[in-house]
Amino acid sequence: MKLKLVFLSILLTGIAWIGSVSSASEQTNVITAAIERKVVLQRVYLDGEMSEETHTESILAMEDFWAEYVGWELVDQNNERIVLKKNEPDISPLLKSNGFFGISEDGIFSIFNGKPEEQKIIQSFFQLDIEKLEVKEQEELVHGIPILNKNQYEKVLEAYKSYSLPYNKK
Repeated sequence: MKLKLVFLSILLTGIAWIGSVSSASEQTNVITAAIERKVVLQRVYLDGEMSEETHTESILAMEDFWAEYVGWELVDQNNERIVLKKNEPDISPLLKSNGFFGISEDGIFSIFNGKPEEQKIIQSFFQLDIEKLEVKEQEELVHGIPILNKNQYEKVLEAYKSYSLPYNKK
């Protein structure tokens, strides 16, 4: 009887030991090395400007990575980097800090980086019918209308559309 109990005890201990070995090996299969990738985040603003931010991330699980970037569009992916893009529903920080609506020397309604007299055009929209503008509006465009926020950007753009000349195809 004692021999059976000793044998049974050895058998159960062996089974328990085998179970712990298999649990440990399963754990080593779960733990994997993180992969490092450069992540490039491109933000495209309403005014057409794009900013780019690059950083390096250690990725343990791709599911977690993608969950972190919900709302971003995959542009490119390889063994070195992942490029993601997002359309921002706002104007760019550049416009908020130094953007001005104005008129170019050839009468095109444009956005400038700084005052229009510096002629650093960021974006051009349409040819204006200068004769339809009041003197006050002409002066505002020559001196520049600062771009303060998205609402003001949209209002000014909409207001000057009514003064645009029809587009002539040549």
